[in-house]
Amino acid sequence: MLNVPRLSCVWSVLVCLLAVLAAPSAKAQSTALTNQLSRIDLSVDALAVLNGNGSGVPPSGPVNETVHLKTSNTVGVLLTVRYTKSAWLGFEGNYGYARYTENFSPLGNPTNGGQATGGIQTNASEYTLGYVAHIPTHYSFHPFVSAGLGTIAFRPTNLGGQQLNTQARMAYYYSIGAEKSVFSPHFGVRAQLRQVFFKAPDFGQNYLTINHRTSSLEPGIGFYLHF
Repeated sequence: MLNVPRLSCVWSVLVCLLAVLAAPSAKAQSTALTNQLSRIDLSVDALAVLNGNGSGVPPSGPVNETVHLKTSNTVGVLLTVRYTKSAWLGFEGNYGYARYTENFSPLGNPTNGGQATGGIQTNASEYTLGYVAHIPTHYSFHPFVSAGLGTIAFRPTNLGGQQLNTQARMAYYYSIGAEKSVFSPHFGVRAQLRQVFFKAPDFGQNYLTINHRTSSLEPGIGFYLHF
């Protein structure tokens, strides 16, 4: 016949032993998670988007007729997630957004005899990944440099987009800047200068294909949250 009190005591001892053995493992996992989170920060920057201009001869249109592109300047926003393993080893993912107008001159379609008026209002969304390195601190500022590549999706707007199609272009960028924590190690300000390179969009229209490689210069300032 089983001795119930003794069996209950044995189970209690086993449970206690398992708890003691599991505690260091749980603590180690918690510490590891904390270490990983401490390497992540999120930032939001307001940008001035200064676009380049260009020109070229489309393959479809009057012979040797040059089409000129003048892109309006605007403001935009940049969202960034960074993972910094060490001062010289880090990675970032970016999402940028801006709305501006692609002004082609002339803007017409010789294939159907039509002539569009005005420019092409576009929502431009950047999706890029990059490498980031932090230079040694100077006067409590943390300088950094980054570079990477990805794509920009040009989406003509419903009202000002001339009913043209969305188009994606490969893009690559670099940035230089500095950041400084304020009030708390978990909150700071960041200023940077970016330049994004890409091929001017033609929205799938031969009469707008000028094969011009251009760029956007993007000075910005914002804040970041550090875990």
